Amino acid sequence: MQDLTKYIHKALIKSAKTIATAESCTAGLVSNLLTQLSGSSKYFILGIVAYSNKSKQNILSIPAQLIAKKGAVSAEVARKMAQGTRKLAKSDLGIGITGIAGPTGAILNKPVGTVFIAISDKNNTICKRFIFQGNRASIRKQSALKALQLLKLVL
Repeated sequence: MQDLTKYIHKALIKSAKTIATAESCTAGLVSNLLTQLSGSSKYFILGIVAYSNKSKQNILSIPAQLIAKKGAVSAEVARKMAQGTRKLAKSDLGIGITGIAGPTGAILNKPVGTVFIAISDKNNTICKRFIFQGNRASIRKQSALKALQLLKLVL
């Protein structure tokens, strides 16, 4: 994990790109990892923990109808979270994460461990679906790590 955060740190500084996060199920773990190293203020602009649907709507401008139709845990909402935080922070990149860390919250076709991670730049937004195993803490850690792995690929 330390090698991964160092790589991202160096890549963001070298590219002069900035980043913002909007996290739900990870509750700030990605922001925490992105700011582990001194000098992270050169690239890290904003971290939002948008845990409730209301915060997703009010802060990130995600339409209530979208959440009602697709669910807060969906690719569509993760994409909007990534785009919304990027636009709000005026950053080059945005990360959006939403999921079910458990042990409760599972619904049809979305078991505990279902997580959507999106990364947005001005031209494109990618989103991946994962199903992680383990307890709540483990699912959150796996989600944050996977977000950084995806960010590395984007960089």
